[in-house]
Amino acid sequence: MPNIKSAKKRVAISRMRMLRNASVKSSVKTAIRRYNEALAKAGAEASTKELDNAFSAIDRAARKGVIHKNQAARRKSRLAKKANKAAAL
Repeated sequence: MPNIKSAKKRVAISRMRMLRNASVKSSVKTAIRRYNEALAKAGAEASTKELDNAFSAIDRAARKGVIHKNQAARRKSRLAKKANKAAAL
């Protein structure tokens, strides 16, 4: 447990940021899960709206600094690859 006032403040700030980041990460995971479910249920054409939502959530998280820009690019690339594979079938 920190004794110095500034260290106590840093712990509080860190906790607030962790909660905010957890919320954003959760929304990214939810958007990706919804896309995967839509892709499995309805196919490639019907899931394009969910793909756009997932891309938007990933971009938002990267813009806020919650995830690294390379991680955002990797996730979007994998989703796009999955969409292209489903469209080819």
